[in-house]
Amino acid sequence: MASLNVGNLGEYLREQRRNAQLSLRQLADAAGVSNPYLSQIERGLRKPSAEVLQQVAKALRISAETLYVRAGILDEKERDELETRAVILADPSINERQKQVLLQIYESFRKENGFETSSYADEDTDTVEGPRTADGSDAPQQDPQDLRHSKDPKDPKNPKYPKNPKQSPSS
Repeated sequence: MASLNVGNLGEYLREQRRNAQLSLRQLADAAGVSNPYLSQIERGLRKPSAEVLQQVAKALRISAETLYVRAGILDEKERDELETRAVILADPSINERQKQVLLQIYESFRKENGFETSSYADEDTDTVEGPRTADGSDAPQQDPQDLRHSKDPKDPKNPKYPKNPKQSPSS
C-alpha cells in the first residue's frame, strides 16, 4: 500500500503517544478505534477522518486542531483562531456573556487588521445574551440608570437621597 501524505501526522501521533506513555493498544482503546487502524495511521498508510482525529486528540489530551493541521484538514491560520476561541470559551473565570463579548472584540480586531473572520466565528458572536442564573434562565436586567447612582442612602448621588433637608416648622 502506497504511503499517503500523512507521514508527518503519523510520526507526530506516535511521538505524542510515546510522550503520554501509552501503548498503541491503550491509545486505540481510549480513542475508540481499532489497534490495526491506529497503527496504519501512525505508519502513514491511512488518512483518518476529522472525527477519528478528534477522538485520538481527546485520548492524548492534545489539541484536535493541531492534528487537523498536520492532516491537512485545517490550515495554520484557522488553527490559531480556533485555539484562541477555544481558550476563551473554556475559561471558567468568566461568564458566558463575558466570553461572547470578548469573542466579539477579538473578531473586530481581526477585521480591523485585515484578517478574514471564519463563518463559525460569526455564528457564535452575532448575539450577545445577557447574564444567566445558575439554572440557565435569564437573569434580571439591571437598568443602566441604576449603574450611575450610588446605593449608599447618605450619598447625594443616590436618587433616594433627600433633595431638601427637613426644614424646621416655621412659627
